[in-house]
Amino acid sequence: MRMNLRLMSLLTLTLFTTFIACKKDSSTTQQDPGPELTVHAEDQARISGEMDAVDYDLNVALENNPTFSGRMYEMNSLCGADVIPDTLSNPRKITITYNGEDCEGLHSRTGNIIISMPAGVHWKDAGAALTVTYQNYKVTRLSDNKSITINGSHLLTNVSGGLLYQLPTRQTITHTIGSSNLSITFDDGTKRDWSVARKRVYSYNGGAPLITIYGTHTEGSQTGIADWGTDRFGRTFSTAITQPLVISSDCDFRLTSGQVLHTRQGSTAVVTFGLDKNGNATSCPATGSYYFKLVWTGAGGNSQTFIAPY
Repeated sequence: MRMNLRLMSLLTLTLFTTFIACKKDSSTTQQDPGPELTVHAEDQARISGEMDAVDYDLNVALENNPTFSGRMYEMNSLCGADVIPDTLSNPRKITITYNGEDCEGLHSRTGNIIISMPAGVHWKDAGAALTVTYQNYKVTRLSDNKSITINGSHLLTNVSGGLLYQLPTRQTITHTIGSSNLSITFDDGTKRDWSVARKRVYSYNGGAPLITIYGTHTEGSQTGIADWGTDRFGRTFSTAITQPLVISSDCDFRLTSGQVLHTRQGSTAVVTFGLDKNGNATSCPATGSYYFKLVWTGAGGNSQTFIAPY
């Protein structure tokens, strides 16, 4: 699941860079979102993707330790990381120290992730909450050596209770992630504040696991916000999930439906997933391609629509 979640987040980058490249190659005189939006789209996609990767590691570390999970179950080990549990302190802690490449060999990771949970609480319990602290967690993309460093903490809550290996019998497991104090350092040395508010629902639909992702933050009249803050250029932004993002195992863990709204500096981009080449909703295309539709509206009211495969 980790790899597909990361790829889903990187898809956001692909959509924006493809769209912007097409605009730059055209002769249109309409307002161009510009290179800042390209960089910001990459930043947002990478931060979201790396937090998804950490979430997978947390579940492995928790479910492998019966003192934390409340049940012994052996999941896959982590790549390029050492896991050290402290079951005697209160709160109890698991420290993940990263010191190498991820399982796919695409990223190098350093720094620590510390999971803290009060004594007497088990991760399998409904409402169990833990604090996830990032200590100079640096991820370097090996293809171009670009990096991001995350500090701060977020709260991870097992709203429904249950462990992921129990999904076939429990049918649904719901986790929420929330933070208003993450600090992101980009590879140019710029440091910015970042906030997240997401709900991830794991479900078992007729033997086919689904992952459904929602945004849970509200600002003014905009609901469903998943990420917001200040980008590396000092401009405020928000990314809202306006229709739940659904990843289905019976379609090779592809993003099968959903819609996001990116708002930045007076311009918006609405991206709808799970479409055919005509922009209509469709079922799994097997070995074929899904399509997305992106509708960009500039601060001056100019609008463009773009449909492409993913």
